[in-house]
Amino acid sequence: MVATEGGVPSPAQSHDTDAVGAEVPVRSAEDGFAAWREAVAGVLAKSRRTDRSALPDRPESLLETTTYDGVTIAPLYGPLDETAEPPLPGHFPYVRGGDPHRDVHVGWRVAGRFGRDGHDAETVNGRMLDGLQNGVSALWLSTAGIGADGLATALTGVLLDLAPLTLDAGADLPAVADALFDVLPPETQVGVALGAAPLTDVVAGVPAVSLEDTVALARRATEDGRGVRAITVDGTVFHDAGAADGQEIGLAVAAGLEYVRALVAAGSTAAEALSQLEFRFAATDQQFETIAKFRAARRVWARVAEVLGAPDRGAAPQHAVTSAAMMTQRDPWVNMLRTTLAVFGAGVGGADAVTVLPFDVALPGGAPDVSETFAARIARNTQLLLLEESHLGRVLDPAGGSWYVESLTDATADAAWTVFQSVERAGGYRAALDSGEITRTVAETRAARERDIAHRRTSVTGVNEFPNLQEPPVTPGDGTVDGRPVARYAAAFEALRDRSDTVTAERGSRPVVLLAPLGSVAEHNARTTFAANLMASGGIEAVNPGADADLSAVAAETGSPVAVLCGTDARYAEEGPAAVRALRNAGVATVLVAGKVSTFPNNAENADNPENADDVPDGSLTLSIDAVAELTRILDLLTGDHATSEGQHA
Repeated sequence: MVATEGGVPSPAQSHDTDAVGAEVPVRSAEDGFAAWREAVAGVLAKSRRTDRSALPDRPESLLETTTYDGVTIAPLYGPLDETAEPPLPGHFPYVRGGDPHRDVHVGWRVAGRFGRDGHDAETVNGRMLDGLQNGVSALWLSTAGIGADGLATALTGVLLDLAPLTLDAGADLPAVADALFDVLPPETQVGVALGAAPLTDVVAGVPAVSLEDTVALARRATEDGRGVRAITVDGTVFHDAGAADGQEIGLAVAAGLEYVRALVAAGSTAAEALSQLEFRFAATDQQFETIAKFRAARRVWARVAEVLGAPDRGAAPQHAVTSAAMMTQRDPWVNMLRTTLAVFGAGVGGADAVTVLPFDVALPGGAPDVSETFAARIARNTQLLLLEESHLGRVLDPAGGSWYVESLTDATADAAWTVFQSVERAGGYRAALDSGEITRTVAETRAARERDIAHRRTSVTGVNEFPNLQEPPVTPGDGTVDGRPVARYAAAFEALRDRSDTVTAERGSRPVVLLAPLGSVAEHNARTTFAANLMASGGIEAVNPGADADLSAVAAETGSPVAVLCGTDARYAEEGPAAVRALRNAGVATVLVAGKVSTFPNNAENADNPENADDVPDGSLTLSIDAVAELTRILDLLTGDHATSEGQHA
């Protein structure tokens, strides 16, 4: 046992005992971190073939990543990153949740989407009741097909005091709201959101109710007193346009404040105005960023409520919707995994209700041979599995206290607040939108993400990594999901796949590139695999004749105008020039190399010597290339469209 002074270990003591009584040294967090830092430095110096002195003072900074909000994510978080514990759920600033009494046996609400398929009111009613009997606990109802006249029929048998309802009525909301107020149970508190979103619908370019009508509906809901919220601040429109998490929060909060100002100008108190808002945010497969996003969004909005003098009204409900931007048309089954991660992040992050988009939502008409009810059932059961079998709802804010999550929450909130302040400096949300500032800043983030995906620094499984070239063609989309424009991450690569499918249908065969392996399988396998995977992401078939193949004969047989040399740098130095000559003599017009052209002997000299030009590849395929641009050029060469490919060598 360790000697103590009055039962408390002496500060001078530097040892403790383990389970069998042996002394073990006790190190401070600073000492432990310093030791870890030196270990990191040793590994990095070895892997980079450099001396420790050549590394920065903080060698772990080489392992950091930066989000599109400029938030730095460290490779390790520990006691040195510890922050003060946020207040408990239900207490300002509501980081850990807005409801201190949320039923842990229920967890978040499973929100099902209904009415988007154009069915009549009776069919919509039947589907909603079926959903409520099979795990749905909240309803998101589009009235586009049923209108105000069919609302009462659609809600027959629905107990609005038990199942929260959110409407999606667009410009028809005033008439739909009238019909809704007529069917609300008298003197009963309900959880109804009218879904008015004029300030964000304009970003999506969809029909919207006017701001004046929205204010009138909010005033009516306040006076009604049955718990109706009129306004939904829809942050997903910014996410769908390409915004980062902090941008989505900051812009949504700016829009929310614009609504509050309009309501206060119409005679509402700040508390009444704040009570008329709920927020909708996108949840992505970046689970930790999603957890932090929902926690940070509550903190930022709570700060706005505090400044407005009503901090106790700063816990606006949050509706999470799985990201439409992350959904793919190719290999859509992987979307089930993406949405599972997104639900996990949103649920752990404290969202009040979550909607999972069907896995085939990005495909016009849905996936072939898959029924709409099946896709909806999988979307619903994704949440039910996490709630009923994994018990994720049993603990409020289970990520609270995590050094990583708390740090990421704070950093995301800071980034969002910076965006919000920039909008305020521009004159407020509507002024920033009218001036184009919001569109410009979101477009910059979208472009940065598209560059990362094009260069495959960001992976989209089944699309730019591990594509399935044998899957059947799909119907190309028009850039929208559910009628709203969405900057889907996979769009550029999927456009290449669509182009390849068109060529295949016209010619009866897929565009083909010849792989030219040098050396044994062990020597070329890494690069042939890389090249085949890259080609497939553009809809191009890669023919690999295997080791020791006669390249001239294979090239003549394949007839492809493009070949890719694959081997080790040592093989390139030894056999590369001869292989390039053999391929050119066999009729291959463009020879590329998997790796760097600089590995070829006397490359610089050959490039300037016309007599040796045939010894040098025409370009290289490396991990750092713009894959979309290079695959476009290769498709141009394979399909005979050379005009657009001139001068675009990698």
